[in-house]
Amino acid sequence: MLAVEALETAYGPSQVLFGVSLRIGKGEVVSLLGRNGMGKTTTVRSIMGIVAPKAGSIRLLERELRGAPSYRAAQSGLGLVPEGRQIFPNLTVRENLVATAANRCASAEPWTLGKTYALFPRLAERRAHYGNQLSGGEQQMLAIGRALMTNPRLLILDEATEGLAPLVRAEIYRSIGELKAAGLSILVIDKDLKSLLRVADRHYVLEKGRVVWSGTSAELAADQALQHRYLGV
Repeated sequence: MLAVEALETAYGPSQVLFGVSLRIGKGEVVSLLGRNGMGKTTTVRSIMGIVAPKAGSIRLLERELRGAPSYRAAQSGLGLVPEGRQIFPNLTVRENLVATAANRCASAEPWTLGKTYALFPRLAERRAHYGNQLSGGEQQMLAIGRALMTNPRLLILDEATEGLAPLVRAEIYRSIGELKAAGLSILVIDKDLKSLLRVADRHYVLEKGRVVWSGTSAELAADQALQHRYLGV
């Protein structure tokens, strides 16, 4: 589905990514792990075309995206749930969901308002409320729903549950599990390792802009030294 090879990205003279490579197969949930400042969000921003990598390759279904603007990445089938949610505060829940809705990938069963409300019943209850009237958890549900309404081939969640209460985190991971069961490919960044080990198939660990480890959930769960060294748990 997605193949990132030898990605290098810099902000001016400061290089952040050094040869990052990762792959996500169809229907896989893959996590990108690491402490703060290790390059996770820059990797996402590079994949989405928000920043321009200076070297490497980004292929979605064998279509090269490196160098393409971010709207081309979205049109190709990448759906982003950005860090900080970034919903439209002066639009209602319903308006947020339909504002960017599209079925560019010609899905046979596209995401609709009804399907999104079924995934997140709280959004249905709050459909007439404005974005700035929602709690942090509701805003995150809305950000996920907005991305799904673009009918992506691959969903990217940057800091999926950052700052959310435990019950809300559980609700977000429930939805990720349902999306995985439906066959959606997902790349997720989060610090909730316990939940990630349960829902993700594979993991990549970043340290100072480099992939220092990759493997399955079983392998990561069994390696306490690795968790302590790179994740601080």
